[in-house]
Amino acid sequence: LMNAAVAQSVEPAQIAQHCDSVSLCFSKGLGAPCGAVLAERRGFVAEAWRVRKLLGGGMRQAGVLAAAARLGLQHAETTLRTDHDNARRFAEGTSGPLSIHVLDSPLWSINLAAVETNIVMINVQGAWPSPAELCDRLRAVSEEEVAETGQAVSVLLLPWSPRAVRAVWHRNISARDTELARRKLEFVARKCQE
Repeated sequence: LMNAAVAQSVEPAQIAQHCDSVSLCFSKGLGAPCGAVLAERRGFVAEAWRVRKLLGGGMRQAGVLAAAARLGLQHAETTLRTDHDNARRFAEGTSGPLSIHVLDSPLWSINLAAVETNIVMINVQGAWPSPAELCDRLRAVSEEEVAETGQAVSVLLLPWSPRAVRAVWHRNISARDTELARRKLEFVARKCQE
């Protein structure tokens, strides 16, 4: 909800007005250690509260967690906008000499029109490498990589479907980290094509 609101430059309530219920997790892009809120009609929330207690959910002295959630909400627009900008920078490859979406590679492509928030979907083309193999190569660090690039970079992405890999940015991924991930993807592309 917060990523969508920031991407569309609207208040979250403008999006939520079309929903019967809304759940907002504070530990995702907002950076709180845990916590979530549920908004709906009073009866629904009362029943959810009852079921949560029945199943053993609940915490005492949760104020410190609420403080972290409040801080995340206060800085949400700035934090999430940075995440979106880093994702876009990765997809465009604007900080380096090569652009991932125009990188002449039969291995993958990125639909830039679909990069609206902090998520980049990398469409894997051809039979090899599979999304899982691509993720394995991005995570692994070889002596060859260190010798060639002077750095050991491990990038954690998720095989999302039989033909796609998902990359997600959050508040702990800097512009420098984004550049290193882009370079690692280019390194893996070269090695897969050799």
